[in-house]
Amino acid sequence: MATKTKGGEFLIKETLADDIFIPEQWTEEQLMMKKTCEDFIAQEVSPILDRIDNQEEGLMPSILEKAGALGILSISIPENLGGLGFDFTTSMLTTEVIGAGHSVAVALSAHTGIGTLPILYYGNEAQKKKYIPKLATGEWKACYCLTEPASGSDANSGKTNAKLSADGKHYILNGQKMWITNGGFADIFTVFAKIDDDKNLSAFIVEKGFGGISLNPEEHKMGIKGSSTRQVFFNDCKVPVENLLSERENGFKIAVNILNLGRVKLAGAAIGGSKNTITKAVEYANARNQFGRAISKYGAIRYKLAEQAIRVFASESAIYRASQNIEDAIHALIEGGMEEAKAKLKGVEQFAVEAAILKVHGSETLDYVADEGVQIYGGMGYSAEAPMDRIYRDARINRIFEGTNEINRLLIVDMILKRAMKGELDLMGPAQKVAAELVGLPEMSEPDETLFAYEKKLIGNYKKAILLVAGGAIQKLMATLSKEQEILMNVADMIIETYVAESVLLRVEKMVKMKGETACKEQLAMMRVYMNDACDMIWINGKEALNSYGEGDELRMMLMGLKRYTKQEAFNAKAARQTIAEKLIAENKYCF
Repeated sequence: MATKTKGGEFLIKETLADDIFIPEQWTEEQLMMKKTCEDFIAQEVSPILDRIDNQEEGLMPSILEKAGALGILSISIPENLGGLGFDFTTSMLTTEVIGAGHSVAVALSAHTGIGTLPILYYGNEAQKKKYIPKLATGEWKACYCLTEPASGSDANSGKTNAKLSADGKHYILNGQKMWITNGGFADIFTVFAKIDDDKNLSAFIVEKGFGGISLNPEEHKMGIKGSSTRQVFFNDCKVPVENLLSERENGFKIAVNILNLGRVKLAGAAIGGSKNTITKAVEYANARNQFGRAISKYGAIRYKLAEQAIRVFASESAIYRASQNIEDAIHALIEGGMEEAKAKLKGVEQFAVEAAILKVHGSETLDYVADEGVQIYGGMGYSAEAPMDRIYRDARINRIFEGTNEINRLLIVDMILKRAMKGELDLMGPAQKVAAELVGLPEMSEPDETLFAYEKKLIGNYKKAILLVAGGAIQKLMATLSKEQEILMNVADMIIETYVAESVLLRVEKMVKMKGETACKEQLAMMRVYMNDACDMIWINGKEALNSYGEGDELRMMLMGLKRYTKQEAFNAKAARQTIAEKLIAENKYCF
């Protein structure tokens, strides 16, 4: 890949279709790994979902061991540590497929992600050699202990404490952790605690066999019932000093970086769950007859099926665009002499803005798809005998996992502004151009007949709308902006819609170059509907934000500017959705 894009730079720089990766470019080897994961879900998970949800003793650990035997737990672990050594983009593909596995997806991603990666990326050689090979096979299961009763989103305020023993050989851990996924059967705990009166957290690798660990009973949850979720208590737990992970007080940084990774992976898993849900919805709509015909023949149902597919296709486009950007950044860092583990973390950190965007969009797409799935099933959607009941309940946690969507929205804007203040992103120049454009006369240019010229102009205007609204907020509110959460949420939603709309445009442009317009009829329809709706969303959020802080003539001028940047030609979205729905109905599955 030739892309030189930096994280967050999409806001001020045009991205070329040739510089992004799209799912239509998978290699044979990657597709073989995808098939392995699909077969695993079909054979080992889907037939026993009720048994899994009932938390049958020993069942989830045995499923993780079967996944380990197939290499599914070691996709991104280096070969010298017992893994398959695949790249980041391949790990995203397998994460997507496993995302259809309900509670198993949660247990597996917690083990391979937050359970394993802190040791893989921050552990010293001795720690990696001791723990990673057994985590790769599933012989040892892992969990991650960060959240406490009084510290959720504010993770660094945790009270769990570590004190050095008198002989200097152990840290003595005391504290309580909650919502610990895999807590009931984990052998290895990555635990975050403050040493003495430190300001920041440190991290420790804790083995179950160290003693001093007790567990509350399993939590009764709305969904993901098969996933083990427990409170974990540390009572004078003796941890050898050599099990301090990374340096003292580096725990908060570890937590933040691992969460960045988790956000991208969660988005991938959400898309896998969404595709599975759409397939079930299409099958049911084709099989269910009312008033003498299949309900898939009715416009109201076709709207739902098409809209589900549009949002998933768009979210997927953004996920693999960012995944390849991360992969390219990792390679560039390694070529520059950085150690591989550090390069992987730094690569993801560079795209932390995109990670937060993907997490929000992916989880909210899954929620939409699940909700409409219930509606398409009608009364059967509400029955525990049909699949939508479990899908609906299991989907809901994703807007809370890996930082709530509200926190992630605030982070999107915060990270972009901080990068601008550090000089890493030149927001000031483009924002000043937009301000000058507002008071000048609109440019009259010749119509551009090149392919997608109109859509690219729309994307450019969406970015101007963001700079207009955000720039005005910074000027007007200055130091108090960080407290204006409603305005920050508006700006974040404008950014999310712009990034995803641009991603789907770039994907379809690249597809058309590969296959021609005729072969991409449905994808063109999806892209155009998504962009049409994104434009309306950007207008609504921009207007709300401007009305929150603007006044008088200045407000009127800014609203006129926003209107200019969200102006689009008339578009028949109904006909486009019919085209998409007809393809889904004919294929009887999610087929894009």
